[in-house]
Amino acid sequence: MQITHQADYAIRTMFYLARLEANKKVATSQIAEEYRIPASFLTKIISQLSVAGLIQTSRGAHGGVTLARSPETISLLDVLVAIDGPVALNECVDDPNSCPLNSDCVLHRFWSDASEELVNRLRTTTYDKLVKSGDLSSILTI
Repeated sequence: MQITHQADYAIRTMFYLARLEANKKVATSQIAEEYRIPASFLTKIISQLSVAGLIQTSRGAHGGVTLARSPETISLLDVLVAIDGPVALNECVDDPNSCPLNSDCVLHRFWSDASEELVNRLRTTTYDKLVKSGDLSSILTI
């Protein structure tokens, strides 16, 4: 399993914003340049994060993007779900009927438990913790 480039860029963008002073706005071009994200791709990501209520955007001379909530209330799970949808390691976790083995599958419990552990880890990893750790590159790389 590997997260998409779009999700990785979204996570990095949120990290950038979480490091700023509260309510400080930054131009998306600045984020794109610093994290080497194609500007057109970042525009799409910014839109998705805004629709999800994770960031606020404004246009004009004093425009830019900023977090919509405090970093303590935004988790990696919030961002991944906003970009890629629900997190599951196997289709059967979300839909047990998708597997022809159904209730006879010996791996279903394993996949369910592993998915639950991953989701819990993502849910409890908030941006304030990432900022305090100071090194996003040790957490996420593609």
